[in-house]
Amino acid sequence: MDTKRLGPCGRIAAYFQAAQITPLLGLVVLLLGVAAVLMTPREEEPQIKVTMANVFVPFPGASARDVEQVVSTPAEQVLSQISGVEHVMSLSKPGLAVLTVQFKVGLPRTEALVRLYDAVHAHADWLPRGVGAGPPLIKPMGIDDVPIVALTLFSRDAALGPQALERIAHSLETDLKRVPGTREVTTLGGPGRAVLVELDAQRMAGAGVTVTDLQQALRAADVGAPVGELLGGNRAVAVDVGPFLRDAQEVGELVVGVRNGRPVYLQEVATVRDGVPPAARYVWHGAGDGHGGEFPAVTVQVSKKAGENAIDVAQGVLRRVEELRNTVIPPAVEIVPSRNYGVTADAKARALIQKLGFATACVVGLVWIALGRREAAIVGAAVALTLAATLFASWAWASR
Repeated sequence: MDTKRLGPCGRIAAYFQAAQITPLLGLVVLLLGVAAVLMTPREEEPQIKVTMANVFVPFPGASARDVEQVVSTPAEQVLSQISGVEHVMSLSKPGLAVLTVQFKVGLPRTEALVRLYDAVHAHADWLPRGVGAGPPLIKPMGIDDVPIVALTLFSRDAALGPQALERIAHSLETDLKRVPGTREVTTLGGPGRAVLVELDAQRMAGAGVTVTDLQQALRAADVGAPVGELLGGNRAVAVDVGPFLRDAQEVGELVVGVRNGRPVYLQEVATVRDGVPPAARYVWHGAGDGHGGEFPAVTVQVSKKAGENAIDVAQGVLRRVEELRNTVIPPAVEIVPSRNYGVTADAKARALIQKLGFATACVVGLVWIALGRREAAIVGAAVALTLAATLFASWAWASR
């Protein structure tokens, strides 16, 4: 063949056509493609760089309207000025403002968070001074914060109510966190834990303490945690248990005042007992097994670390759950996977590979009919090697 009359691509093709190492290179490329298919993490959510962050601004004692006017609205105006920000959304509720900042697709995560931190701390004057608003807390979020596995716990035994299910779920969190590849394990739907303080007006009057005194003492002991709302005609206060007030006994031994030179304890002017806060939500699970009925439930959510294979992590979580049955998980508690992204991710990956194979087979078949068997074999080998090289390059680029 006269290579002088060929262009650059023709000369490269002629060189590899005559080289004895060409079949070996083709085999290596094919093996690299197969390895890339096996090693590439299979995800349910697309791994695109969409950096998001929540900015929490505590404002204890303020109503939702006050939080919106004093904190949320000025904060939205400040955060929307950041370069690269696409959306700013806010949620105002009693005592807390939550602002969600979403950056444009493709902006590096580190750069986006640095801009957000700089904007929040450089424009700290938008926070009201002297009215009790706390410093903002920034919590980054990403695509890997989406839970890949959700396990719903319920029981047909009426003795195992939401409180018992929540305790079991919290015990399960510790064990699931040990599964390789897991990131965050949280429980949703539980009633929560609180200490119920039932005030006695006569004893309070005799000790010379007021409801305001009790609230101030509780806030001071519980690091400013929200005490809750008065219930039943100003005769009850639901207190969220914080890092220093762990149970009813510790709350009852709290000093709320001084009378005749001796301390006045909370348990002397109120009845203190463990309980649950006022219901804010109810979670039920329909068994759907033909027997009917709905049962109280809680859900344990598991997210994975970035770059981990969703299939491996999900299978590891489900295996661990089976190992914990009849130990951490009582026999009367049933667990239903209400979300398993590992199964759907595997199904989509298999469907993609099948479609690539089908498309390649169609091309080869058309060339066979039009040109012949030899040409079809060459085209089929070229397409297969091209796909293998592309898959390996994609895996190598994502793993860098």
